[in-house]
Amino acid sequence: MEDIVKVFFKCTKWQREETSDPLICPYSYFCDSVYPGDYSAAVDVSIFLLSAASYAFAVAATLLDLAGESPAVDWTQRLRVLLPSGPVVLPALLLALVNGHRTGAAIPLSSIGPAFFQLVLLSALAFENPPERTLRHVLLVVSSISGILHASFRLDAVILPYYTGLDALLRSTLSGECPTCVCRQEALVVGGNLVSYRGWSTATFAVAGTLLCRFGSLLCGEEKIGVAVKSAVEALAWVLIGRDWVDFIGDLPPGELMEMAAHVAVCLLMSLQILRRACSLLVWLGAMTSL
Repeated sequence: MEDIVKVFFKCTKWQREETSDPLICPYSYFCDSVYPGDYSAAVDVSIFLLSAASYAFAVAATLLDLAGESPAVDWTQRLRVLLPSGPVVLPALLLALVNGHRTGAAIPLSSIGPAFFQLVLLSALAFENPPERTLRHVLLVVSSISGILHASFRLDAVILPYYTGLDALLRSTLSGECPTCVCRQEALVVGGNLVSYRGWSTATFAVAGTLLCRFGSLLCGEEKIGVAVKSAVEALAWVLIGRDWVDFIGDLPPGELMEMAAHVAVCLLMSLQILRRACSLLVWLGAMTSL
């Protein structure tokens, strides 16, 4: 049964066939082709360890900033490359997503991938790059935006077959005619109808737009209109990421402890960042009232 479930999650094409009982089985499907076998478990573990280390650094940097330790600023600036949206972790995640359907020997990227990608989006919003008018900064911003958009597209290529198989597994009955032959009361669609999350979403474009606005304000100056537009786009990105997280948690099927733990970890970092920004706002208001 475990092998059959694995085929459901790695199926690349569900073939509809004529049904012999339109009342009990109006829609009949079987898996016509599957992805090749998994990579070594070492690949899964490497992806997980890199993401976990990057997450730990993001949490540590946030806590140090909240504590107001002056040495933390220099420390975080030197190690920004370790952030989830930095020039080390983001390309590594993108490389993993290129063949993400072949992970799963230990930690399936098809189910954990959304949490990793939300961590990248959250990191891009929470940690701004130092304002520098240099070629290095231009390349960093362009590569970050391109990496986020490419990663979202690659993520969908990994998770949509998984979501389709999840729908086929949970909302169908096995007909017994073949290992993957199922009977359904409704048509099977790409991505299924159980989980609505998509990597290629408005939240992704809002984050990319925020990075672009930050870069534009750096080049053109911090005029009031530019600051207002940047702040509005950034606020929208925060709202959309929060909405995606809530929707994903609500759509998780029962028993998916690994996915739940990953999204709770993302929620912890999100809460710390909200607290960080609230503290900064209070400090700014205190400074304004003292004038």
